[in-house]
Amino acid sequence: MGKQLTVGKYLGLKKIANEHGLITITAMDHRGSLKRAINPSNPNAVTYEEMVAMKKKLATYLAPHSSALLVDPIYAAAQLISEDIIPRNTGILVALEKSGYTGSSTARLTTILEGWSVEKIKRMGANAVKVLLYYNPDAGDIARKQEELVQFVAEECQRYDIPFLLEPIAYPLDPDMDPKGPEFAKLKPDLVIRSAEILTGMGIDILKAEYPTNPKYADEVEQFERCKELDQASKVPWTLLSAGVDYNTFYRQIEIAMEAGASGFLAGRAIWQEVPKLAPEDQDKFLATTSVMRLKNITNIANAYGRPWYKHPSFDDPICPVAEGWYKEYPGCC
Repeated sequence: MGKQLTVGKYLGLKKIANEHGLITITAMDHRGSLKRAINPSNPNAVTYEEMVAMKKKLATYLAPHSSALLVDPIYAAAQLISEDIIPRNTGILVALEKSGYTGSSTARLTTILEGWSVEKIKRMGANAVKVLLYYNPDAGDIARKQEELVQFVAEECQRYDIPFLLEPIAYPLDPDMDPKGPEFAKLKPDLVIRSAEILTGMGIDILKAEYPTNPKYADEVEQFERCKELDQASKVPWTLLSAGVDYNTFYRQIEIAMEAGASGFLAGRAIWQEVPKLAPEDQDKFLATTSVMRLKNITNIANAYGRPWYKHPSFDDPICPVAEGWYKEYPGCC
C-alpha cells in the first residue's frame, strides 16, 4: 500500500499547486543574495524598508501567475498578507531556516531562524513549510546533524499537519574545489541523487531538488538520464529549483526535468534576477512584461509535461480515508 496524507497535508499541497496538480511557485525568500543584488558594493547598507518594498513589488506582479509564493518571515510573509498583495487563489510557502549556514564551507549546518517555528507558520495560516538544507551525505557527523534537523522538522510538520518541502543543496568537501567547476560537476549527480534517496525517506512531503548535473559539463542525454535517476530515487514528488541560473538555461532544465517525472518548479532569480539592478522606473515594466512572460512560459511547460504531485508512484490514493470519529485521533491519519 502506498503512503497517504492527512487532511491538513493534503489540503496544503493542493493549495500550493495549480489546477493541474503542478507546483508552479515563485521563490522570493532570498535575503543575503537579494541585498547583494540591490547594493553589490555594500549589501549591509540595504535597509529593512528597501527589502520589504522589493518583495512587495515582486509579489504584486508575479503572485497572480504563481500557484504559490515562497517567502521569508523577516521581510515578506506577514507583510504581503497585511497589505493584501497575495491573491486568494495563491498559496503561501514560508521558509523556516536562517539564511546561510554556520560552520565552515566544508562543514555546513542549517539552523532554524531564531524566534520562528513550524507552529508559527501554521498559526499564521501558511500552507507549507520549506527548509533549505546544505547537505553532503559524505560529510560524516555534519551530515548526521543535518539529517537530525530534517527529522525534527518532519515531526513538527506532522504534529501541526502541514506539508514539508525540503531543498537539499550539495557542496564540495574539498575547500579548494569550485562548486561551479568541472571537478564538482563530476560529483554532483551522485550527490544530488543519493541525497534524494536518503532525505525523502525522512518524512518530507515534497523534494525541492537541484538540477542533478551542471549543463556546462553534461550533454542533454546525460541530463535526462540523471533526472530519471533522481525521479527513481525520490520517494516523494519532486520539483526543480532554479538555483540562480539564467532564464534560458532554466527553461531547458524545466523541459528535461518535467519529461523525467518532476511535478513542477520553484523559480526565483531565473524569473526576476535583473529587477534589482534596474532603475526604479524600469523595474515595474520589466516585471510586468519579461518576468511575467518567463513565468507563464515555464508554467506552460510544467502543465504540458510535468507529473501532477498526487500521481507520484508513492501514492495509491494520496489522502487517507476518513472514518466516523476521525477527529478524535486527528492529526493522526484520518
